[in-house]
Amino acid sequence: MKTIVHKAESRGFADHGWLRSRHTFSFAGYHNPERVHFGALRVLNDDQVAAGKGFGTHPHDNMEIVSIPLYGDLAHKDSTGTEKVIKSGDVQIMSAGSGLRHSEYNHSQEDEVQFLQIWVFPKERDIEPRYEQKTFSPEDRMNKFQTVVSPEDAGAVWINQDAFFSLANLDAGTELSYDVKKPGNGVYFFVLNGDISIANEKLDTRDAVAISEASKVALKASSYAEVLAIEVPMELS
Repeated sequence: MKTIVHKAESRGFADHGWLRSRHTFSFAGYHNPERVHFGALRVLNDDQVAAGKGFGTHPHDNMEIVSIPLYGDLAHKDSTGTEKVIKSGDVQIMSAGSGLRHSEYNHSQEDEVQFLQIWVFPKERDIEPRYEQKTFSPEDRMNKFQTVVSPEDAGAVWINQDAFFSLANLDAGTELSYDVKKPGNGVYFFVLNGDISIANEKLDTRDAVAISEASKVALKASSYAEVLAIEVPMELS
């Protein structure tokens, strides 16, 4: 097993006034040659957007883009004709494929929205652009992993990659095992809240650990904790 710990304070930070963004991997004006990607995981941005503000229409291609609101509502509009609002509990994916344009705005004129924006390199290039979102119940991830993104689980949103995103909410003292779903995949564990030990690494809120060359990973919560596991291929085709 190989492990790399990324502490919360080690992330890149950009403050644009209307947007405060923390970058786990190199993005925009933040460049760290040791943190460009983890296998097929290219971007993990922790974004806070002011009321009524957002990202104007801009293009993407050949990237799987996942948005997970942590609180607040995010309005989405794209060139496939999709116009949606995603809320806490929802998971959205956009396969940019051969190319599309989209915008994302805070749907509220009063409250901030915070969401994770995650990019994964695709398995197949130039597919037809697509959009999907689903709502997931927090009760279904209490002290267990709930798969929310998968190329093969009909209950999750589909991704054009052998990648799996899972959420778990753990009571203090709970021990849990994550089983890697595809041989050769690595897992990036991102702590949303709480104190937890993952593969014997002690992590706090917004800390992370990248794990490769393992088939199973042990977790133990020291306090109530919420974790996102992003499993991705380590080899890019």
